[in-house]
Amino acid sequence: MAVRVQREDFDVGAEVDRLTDGHTDVGAVVTFTGKVRGEDGKIASLTLEHYPGMTEAELNRIEDEAHERWPLQGTTIVHRIGELAAGDNVVLVIAASAHRQAAFEAASFLMDYLKTKAPFWKKQTASSGEEAWVEARDSDESAARRWR
Repeated sequence: MAVRVQREDFDVGAEVDRLTDGHTDVGAVVTFTGKVRGEDGKIASLTLEHYPGMTEAELNRIEDEAHERWPLQGTTIVHRIGELAAGDNVVLVIAASAHRQAAFEAASFLMDYLKTKAPFWKKQTASSGEEAWVEARDSDESAARRWR
C-alpha cells in the first residue's frame, strides 16, 4: 500500500512496476489516471491545496478500507498538489488483485472517495484569468453513495 501527495509528476508504468514487483499472485491491475481538463481551451490551470499530514492520514484510511472490502495484493494512490496546467496528470489510483473484479471495484471505490471526500481544495483558473473554487458535482456524490 502506498499513498503519496506530491508536486512532481508520476510515471504510470513505473508505479505499476513498483506495486507489482515480486507479487506473482497478481492477476489483475487496474489503473486510473486523472488529468486536468482544458475544456476546449477555457481552463488554463487547476491549483490543488491540502493540509499536510491530515490529507495523507485520510487517504491511508480510505486505502485501508479498500483492503478490508476486497482481496487486494496492493494499492497505490498518488495525488499531485500545486498549480497544474491543462493536460497535466493530477491523480493516479492503482489496484492490484488476483482477480479483475476486485481490482476494478477497489479502483472505482478509491476514485469515488477522492472525488467527493478527500481533503483537497481545487481552484480553476480560466484562460481569461478568472479564478473559481471547484465543488464536488452531484454526479460524483451519487457515484460515491453506492459504497455506503
